[in-house]
Amino acid sequence: MIITDADGIALVERACDGHARKNSSSLDMELSPADSASPHRSLPAEMSVSPESLQESLKPPEPAQQQWITSADGIQLNVELHGPQYPATPTVVLLHGWTCSILSWAPVIRALRDEIRVVAYDQRGHGASDTPGCDGYSIEALASDLAAVLDWALRPGQKAVLAGHSMGGMVVMAVALQDRVLSRTSGALLASTGASNLFAEGFYLPFTGSIPPLVALQNWLLRSAVPLGPGLVSSLSRMLLSYLTLGPDAPAEVGAVNAAIIQACDRRARGSWGRILASLDVTVGAGALDVPTHVLVGTADRLTPPVQASRIARLLPRCEGVTELPGIGHVTPLEAPDVVAELIRKLAAASEPG
Repeated sequence: MIITDADGIALVERACDGHARKNSSSLDMELSPADSASPHRSLPAEMSVSPESLQESLKPPEPAQQQWITSADGIQLNVELHGPQYPATPTVVLLHGWTCSILSWAPVIRALRDEIRVVAYDQRGHGASDTPGCDGYSIEALASDLAAVLDWALRPGQKAVLAGHSMGGMVVMAVALQDRVLSRTSGALLASTGASNLFAEGFYLPFTGSIPPLVALQNWLLRSAVPLGPGLVSSLSRMLLSYLTLGPDAPAEVGAVNAAIIQACDRRARGSWGRILASLDVTVGAGALDVPTHVLVGTADRLTPPVQASRIARLLPRCEGVTELPGIGHVTPLEAPDVVAELIRKLAAASEPG
């Protein structure tokens, strides 16, 4: 059965179609001075606070280079380069989470770009990258996308630190089973992520563990393409998103940016990825991630709680440590960018020759 909304868009399932290039209206696109074909770099205009009033660290920095990369199945990925481009500069590749985009890494990029070559890209169905047809959603497809980005970004023999947040961390664990990726990986940061039982162990809605109808509602919401805006729905969804994804003391600015990024995600892609994540298991990949790896989690993370971080740490062959951040929620790149950046610096420094 296909349940649709007033616009005829499927909320739970949808018919197969071809992949689509994102249009400018979904992300408030504008032309970049460096490249007239590059996607817009600013936050969506539909925010509860003015983008102009945001602290500088939350504003997306201008990339040194923007590039479209073609994955194995023809999906076009939006990739950005930031920071020094010298051959000896260590490289980190940033993989964002479900319903997010490069924009969620803005404060981390700003913290790193003076010393590290930063490669960031929008995963398929997110940001400015193509939205696939219904057969283009799988962890294998995400792994293939990462391999394509590495093929473009790294020279022969060069390695990079992989930093994955949420779904991005799951991709990092999954690709450990592929030598073409693992052989080019010098270290990994797994931030606010999980390896299995993602929907079963999260604390998404109040009392879901004790009231079966709420469990069913929670599972449906996470798989659905239900709208997150505009109007009253947008206000309610911002409240729900803050509850789900942020710690209780997250600044209002962070909440506004976080909600705007998530609400800009194509809702059909959001629902499709939700159904994939519901049954995802990358524990075998975690056990094969044989590079120095650090695990990061917030104690107030409702989506991938600390029990997930502890399990991953036990699976990793070379776990460098687990950092738990008191009171921090799921979106560590926005809530604790200085900690994220420092962990990446340490992994990059450890990988340098000599």
